[in-house]
Amino acid sequence: MRDPEHDLSQAGAARGDERASSPNRRPGPSTRLSSATLVGRERELSDLVEGLATTPAVAVIEGDPGIGKTRLIDELRRHPAYAGRRFAVGRCRSIGEPFPLGPVVESLRRHGDALQTASLSPVAGAVRPLLPELSAVLPPLPPGLDDHVAERHRVFRGLLEIIEALGDTMLVLEDLHWADEQTVEFIDYLVSDPPPRLGLVLTYRGAEVAPPTRTVLGRVPAEVGRVQAVLVPLTQPQTRLLASAILDTDTLSEEFATYLWERTAGLPFAIEELLALLQARGTLAPYGTQWIRRALDELDVPDRIRDTVLERAGRLSPDARTVAEAAAVLQTTQPSPVLQATAGCTDDVLLDALEEALRSGLLFEDGANLGFRHPLAAQAVYDAIPGPRRRQIHARAAAALRELGDPAIGQVAHHLRQTGESAPWAEAAERAADQAMTLRNDGQAVRLLADVLREASLESEVRARLAVKLGQAAVEAIHAAPDVTGLLASVLEEPLPAPARGELRLSLSVLLSQVGGDPVLRRQLYADAVDDLDHRPDLQAWAMVGLGIPTVPGVEPAELLHWLHRSLEIVPRIDDPVDRVFMWGKAAMVLVALGDPAWLRLVDRMDEQTGGSPQRRGEVNAYDSVGLEACYSGHHAAADRLLTAGLRGATECESHRLELRVRRSAALLDYSRGRWEGLADQARVLIDELDGYPSGRLAVEAVAAGLALARGDLDTANAGLTDVVRRAEELTDIDLLPVPAEALIRLQIARGELAEAARVGEDVLRGAESMGIWVPALRVVPPYVEALCASGRIEEARAVTARIAAALDGLDGPLAPAVLARAGGHLAAAVADRSEAAQLFADAADHYRRVDFPYEAAQADEQAARCRHELDDDAAAESMRAALAAYERLGAEWDLSRASRLARRIGVPVPGRHRGGRYGYGSQLSPRERQVAELAAAGLTDQQIARELHLSVKTVEKHVSAAKRKLETPTRVALAVRLAEFDPPA
Repeated sequence: MRDPEHDLSQAGAARGDERASSPNRRPGPSTRLSSATLVGRERELSDLVEGLATTPAVAVIEGDPGIGKTRLIDELRRHPAYAGRRFAVGRCRSIGEPFPLGPVVESLRRHGDALQTASLSPVAGAVRPLLPELSAVLPPLPPGLDDHVAERHRVFRGLLEIIEALGDTMLVLEDLHWADEQTVEFIDYLVSDPPPRLGLVLTYRGAEVAPPTRTVLGRVPAEVGRVQAVLVPLTQPQTRLLASAILDTDTLSEEFATYLWERTAGLPFAIEELLALLQARGTLAPYGTQWIRRALDELDVPDRIRDTVLERAGRLSPDARTVAEAAAVLQTTQPSPVLQATAGCTDDVLLDALEEALRSGLLFEDGANLGFRHPLAAQAVYDAIPGPRRRQIHARAAAALRELGDPAIGQVAHHLRQTGESAPWAEAAERAADQAMTLRNDGQAVRLLADVLREASLESEVRARLAVKLGQAAVEAIHAAPDVTGLLASVLEEPLPAPARGELRLSLSVLLSQVGGDPVLRRQLYADAVDDLDHRPDLQAWAMVGLGIPTVPGVEPAELLHWLHRSLEIVPRIDDPVDRVFMWGKAAMVLVALGDPAWLRLVDRMDEQTGGSPQRRGEVNAYDSVGLEACYSGHHAAADRLLTAGLRGATECESHRLELRVRRSAALLDYSRGRWEGLADQARVLIDELDGYPSGRLAVEAVAAGLALARGDLDTANAGLTDVVRRAEELTDIDLLPVPAEALIRLQIARGELAEAARVGEDVLRGAESMGIWVPALRVVPPYVEALCASGRIEEARAVTARIAAALDGLDGPLAPAVLARAGGHLAAAVADRSEAAQLFADAADHYRRVDFPYEAAQADEQAARCRHELDDDAAAESMRAALAAYERLGAEWDLSRASRLARRIGVPVPGRHRGGRYGYGSQLSPRERQVAELAAAGLTDQQIARELHLSVKTVEKHVSAAKRKLETPTRVALAVRLAEFDPPA
């Protein structure tokens, strides 16, 4: 069985006996000009045929509109190797819908025949609301779940079971640049462990697709086949070949071929449309054995596809043109009754008009639906409809689509918007947004509500209600925040009921914190919101926690603690246990930064409530917040436990956004703990995926820049660290700021830029002091003191160290002993007390190792070795060997090179110059390789291993490949046997 095709491009995808016409045919008035031969895509087709032959496999086809993505899929379906293979095809639509998973649903709803004998578990019944067409073969609808995330996960499982039950199937999901959030998440879920007989083909426009879709192949397990095809415009010779194939001739006049290429820029769809236009005008004709275009200089042929489509549409009869205009207004393919009602024509008129429009090639049949074959063609016709008539057609479209019920409510809202009737539009948009939020399609809810608030004339009560919903949706859809903060601020200037005003202020403050808005304004919004939120203790506690977060200089820690304690007093009034965990997490986060050990009691409450395994979004958020702050503050063991649990919870609740946040935090923790193997690759992937989330992305950029410094890429490091420090200051991200600042100061000292190094350290500590947040800032103290001492400002350095030591008295700061000892070492070295300096540096190294800061420990060992060497102390060699071993293990080439020069003077053997590859293990498995290999041997997929170990999938693949090579085994199954024969390296 084959689905009707959605051809976007080359040759219109004519099929079967449509291509069986005479090889010497000439285009007649109603012939669809098309090529029976694929041109310029032979290599891509070969890659797809070969790559998808062995399942499971995933293929991605990327290219601009009209480039030939769907034609390539059509050719794949026609290939002899795929004869009899089931193809399930669905496509995303340009009109956003509150109902998610549209292309997945479309691809499956016509395949009930294949499920007649399938043994589906009860979980498959969860998809009944999405697939009523399959109700006869689906189990009953299971009882609803209170948790929307769990409900969605159950739907994902149901869809996966249905796909697996279809057997040997090619699932084709097109136009993913228009995909809703849940479709993207389902694809991520599907590719992590695809059914063994599934071939998955995804198409999108590369310039318009979101990062999670663009990087999907990077998350495919190594054992799953992968193919990527990036389609580019045809060359001039390929354009000539395509035109020759369309016209069924061996040659074209050179002048004509050049004309086609220049006018179409090698876009297959444009070539087809232009040839059809020239044929319809009668300016395309055979001359001897050649096809030529007559009177080349007598006719001003349009350059753009729009003009070619409009000319063809203009040759339709009035009735056929009316139907084409209705289809253009509808945009998406629709059943014929909807198209008829939108066109406003009778049955007889519709039949003749449809036949004519179909013959022209402008419209096509998509199963039981009809519409434009290509969005570009529909847009061209739509733009040419006069405004008054266009509004009438939109009104008829809205009325017709209302008859389809809730599934079409998003389209109804779209059409009512174009009529200019504010109240009906607002009502439909609100219903669509409510459905979108219920289904966690928050980004679509933001778009629907923001458009209404910007453009519609509404009563104040309605505006207030919609603004509150917009704020709620925008907080969840992080990437939408920059687009709506100004809109929410403008609504706040209007008279509003107190509850709405309070909720709106809270949402706006949260959004501003995500995009780096004015911290003073954010704090004022929290303060103003508190009194208006008596009706919502959960939101009131959230606002109080916001007031307890140090973001504005000059606010005393006592005031921060006051608000935190007030928020905790409200928590017992919160009914939802997830909200309680969320509030405990936010309060604990601040207490960690303040150095107040009470944060541990709040974490105990979180664990007691969740059993140590967060499952809901609010719980995962809490674990991530505390875990990240624990990382900043040096509580590495606690951070590891919290973030590991948080990542597991984010994965289980299928929230890609939350998973990205926790992976961001885990990457920073790996950087701080010296778990650097594969971290640079992981950081690059995360930076791309976190596009549009400035505060989250910044932390990973700090990691990438710090790693660049360690490996000796100094120019990249300088540019990256300088930029991250600047933006962290702009965002008042005082917790993150010390991480890149510490690395930047070290680089500036090495380059002799002592004044600049001292200024960076001074700025960081001034900010920490002004907010009473000393603990996360500690890592910047040693290089800052070193810069001051190297500048001759020894007394100033001594005073700074004493002030910091006094401020730390009684605080819970794991780094304090190491930092103060190392700073003391620099002070002693500055006055030539090398014995004292050596001892303090050695003590610092020991303290760093105890709290799992191996990079800083190695630096302190190196500094101890330098002082001991100057004292002719034999212990210099021991400190030097410890530093060299740590640098080599970390892959810190910059530090290893510097330390090696000192080691030679001391007489310590220097490791051989690194020539690429991993450090230190040779033919033996590294600890990380063995860890990955053991999980692979246990049956975990690369995706599962990546989530378990906080690595990128590519890094896991690299480790598995290395383990197979070193253990001389070609399969993952054999790894278990070989691992048992090898002891891990000492």
